[in-house]
Order: sequence, then C-alpha cells, then structure tokens
Amino acid sequence: MGIPKKTKFLRDAEKISSNLSHRSTILFNMGKYHAAVAAGNKRYANIDEAKNRAANIKQHALKNLSKYLVEFESNHIKNGGNVLWASNSHEALTHIKQILTQHNVTTVVKSKSMTTEEIELNEELEKIGIASIETDLGEYIVQLAGEKPYHIVTPAMHKSKQDVADLFHDKFGVSKDLTAEELTAVAGENLRKKYIEAGAGITGANFIVPDLGGIAVSENEGNAIMSTAFPNIHIAIVGIEKVIPSYKDLALFWPHLSQHGTGQAITVYNSIFTGPKKQDELHGPEHMYVILLDNGRTNLYANPSIGIALSCIRCGACLNACPIYINVGGYTYNTTYQGPIGTVITPYLRYFDDFVHLNSACSLCGKCSTVCPVQIPLHSLILHNRQEAVRLKSVSFWERFFIKLFRIGASKHTRIDSVGGGVKNMFFLLLGSKVWGAKRTFPQFAKKSFRSQYLKKDKKNSL
Repeated sequence: MGIPKKTKFLRDAEKISSNLSHRSTILFNMGKYHAAVAAGNKRYANIDEAKNRAANIKQHALKNLSKYLVEFESNHIKNGGNVLWASNSHEALTHIKQILTQHNVTTVVKSKSMTTEEIELNEELEKIGIASIETDLGEYIVQLAGEKPYHIVTPAMHKSKQDVADLFHDKFGVSKDLTAEELTAVAGENLRKKYIEAGAGITGANFIVPDLGGIAVSENEGNAIMSTAFPNIHIAIVGIEKVIPSYKDLALFWPHLSQHGTGQAITVYNSIFTGPKKQDELHGPEHMYVILLDNGRTNLYANPSIGIALSCIRCGACLNACPIYINVGGYTYNTTYQGPIGTVITPYLRYFDDFVHLNSACSLCGKCSTVCPVQIPLHSLILHNRQEAVRLKSVSFWERFFIKLFRIGASKHTRIDSVGGGVKNMFFLLLGSKVWGAKRTFPQFAKKSFRSQYLKKDKKNSL
C-alpha cells in the first residue's frame, strides 16, 4: 500500500520547490509564454468582451449538452463515421482495443491528447503488445524519458534544451551539442517512418462540432494531420464537454484558444475531421471512430456549484498564472490535469477523498480566474471544494480538531492576549514547524500582542 496522496503531495512539493535548477527552467519557459500572451492581448479590441462571449457560448452548450451530443452522433454517422460512448476509462479502452484487434493493428501513432493520458492508453496498449508512439514533439520527449506530461499544453516544459540533447544522445546516439532546430529534425526523422507503418492514428479533439458531425483539432506541428492521413483507421477520443454549438463559433474559439494557450494569433494547423474518406477521395482513413468519454464528467455536470468547470477549453492559462503550480511543478499534483483546473475537477473525475487536498494548495489569489478565457471562477470553485471537504468530513479528525481549537482561541482577543508570546512560539513550533517545512524559518510571535502593546501605550499617553 502506497503512502497517502496528500502526504506524497506535501513531500514532493517541499522537494521540488527548493530545486533551483527546476525553478530556473520553469521561470525561463514561463517568461516566454507571458511575454507572448501580453503582446497577443493587444490584438483584441476588447478582450473582456471576447471572454464574455466565449463563456456564454460554452455555458449554452453545456445547458444543452445532450441535444448537441445526439446531433453530433447523428451527423457523424451520416458522414460515414462511427460514434461510441464510454462511461469510464475501462469502456473507452475496451472500445479501442476491440477496434485495433479487429483490424489487426500492431502500431498506432498518436497526436497530443490529454484524454488518452487520462485513461492511460499507452500503458494499456503496451500490455496487449500494441506500440503507441507519441508524435507531438513535447509528448515524444517525455515518452522517450519514461515520463508523463508535465503541463497540459507544454508537456516537456520542465526540460531545458540541454536536457533534451542529453536524452536524444542516449536514445539516438546524436551529439549533445545539437541546436534546438537540429534536435527537432532528429525527432521528425525518427517519427516519419512511424506514420507510414502505423495501422491506426489516435487523436483527441479541442472541440466537438455537432452541426458538421465533426471534431476540431488544433496543433502546431502537423503531426495530427499526419497521424490521420496515413493510417487506415482514425480513432478520436473526446470528453463529452468539448461541445460548441456550431462551426461558426470556431471563428472565436480557435484564436481565443491559441492566444491563451501559447500567445499565438492562431494555431498553425486547425482541422475539422467529419468522417472517413469518401468514395471520390484518394487519401485519408477508411474508418473513423469517435469515442465520447464521460469518466466522471457527469459528476461535475450534475453538481450545480461546480459544473461550470466543464467550460474549460484546456488552454493552460490558469497553470501559467498560478504561483503554486510555478513553484511545485506539474508532477507534484500526481494528476492528469494539473494547476487550478486540475485542482477543481480531479476530485470529481477520480476519488474525492484522494484528491481534495489539492484545493488546500491554493493562496486564493484569484489570478487563475482573471486569466481564464471562458470566465470560470476557479478560485471560488476551489473554496467550494474546501467547504465540501469539511462537510463530507474528508479532512482528518486532528485537522478538524485543531481548526476548532483555533476558532475558539481566535474568536476573542482576550483569549489570544492571555497567552504569552513564549507559550505561543513553543506551541506552534512544536505543531507547525514540520508543516512549515525545513527550508523556511518559522515565524516568531512577539512577547505581547500588538493590541495589548497599543492599549498600554494609549493608556500611558492619556495620563
């Protein structure tokens, strides 16, 4: 039996937050992102109005979710595609394994997809002897390193150029002195033959477009197009919340996603896949399957206080704004979705008691809510989850006991003032120094409270 997830989080957070090399890499990469986003914001005549429109569209889509999903299914089938429904990761994996086995597929190529990370697709396919190769450069790097994505948009954000050079030297025998462009070329050369050999291509989707019966995919490298152009089978696994009402809404959402995700005016490649190739088409997959994934999303949907989190378009802006994420890093969360959005939704997608502790790792600064392109009040939802944890008694007995004790002691100034600073220091040092961490100096209470000193001085001045 492993250590509790909360204990692991605290241990990992303390370790990584004091790693100066890690901090230097993250701050460097985040600095480039913030500069690009700041410049990109100037392209908007009114960015707040754009956010308001996007929020309204997503909330309308969620209120009519079943209608739009059925519309998508009907239109996609008319286009010659197949639509499968999966209530959990097991059902999704079963669908995918059956499709690949039916078509005798032994190798698949994958474009970047957090839903496939969510169901641990690569690991599950490996168990049945099917090789699954990531084709997004960042995903390819972390797969070679035997790691998970560090960030929902930038999977290898935690790695420097030299880290990648060292990795490619170990895997491919190339020089450690290659430039970033040369390293990218090495990856491209190794991946090129994989596209041709693969029996199936697997993608996620940024948006479900019901009126076209299609899915919209945004990317910067062309690897999603390559992953769907060469293999005979295209499988897309998509969270049910990715719906937008119409293809016309992409005029807002495509640039809105890229601006908040990377600071680009628009992502380099934006494609809509509506089904397999037609009879008069020479290229493209002969079969297309779209798997609509629930996997806990209806838990969020059924909760009126938290369901707005399903509006998320996975731009990653809240991660980049979060002071906690920047300090503790992506791996410390031990979840598919990290940062503020992961903190909010993970307890509902998985097990509430196992992951609600993430909501305590938040300063409630509100910056995540400020930068969100679809106006999700993330810091308010985090506070709601904290309240739910108390209501459901998901916090430990001792935590509840000491909070109650503190409430009693702090509710009246006379109780606080009656205890001297020396006693307070001894009490809190004994109980709090371990939580405070070994890397920080524990604060000291004054011998007398400010209030008692002020009253004494005020009384002296009045005589």
